[in-house]
Amino acid sequence: MSNYDIIRGPVVTEKTTLQKELNNQVTLKVDKRANRVEIKEAVEMAFNTKVKQVRTIQVKGKVKQRGRIIGKKADWKKAIVTLMPGQRIDFFEGV
Repeated sequence: MSNYDIIRGPVVTEKTTLQKELNNQVTLKVDKRANRVEIKEAVEMAFNTKVKQVRTIQVKGKVKQRGRIIGKKADWKKAIVTLMPGQRIDFFEGV
């Protein structure tokens, strides 16, 4: 699995924006099979930064209903990456 297969994309919410500003943490949607070491290496290679800590969370997909049809969204994995002081990752700056 390459570094670009591991990282699926950023998770952008109010909470993750505050984490980015206050704690220098970035929240990413990652591959379910990736472990913390692989995620750390992928972030360091893709964004050219130094990572201090990686925490992972298994997010269960929600059950959704549209009329009589009931479905379930896919389960996914979230990684909260703490960057070293002075490091940063800019996703949407200047947009």
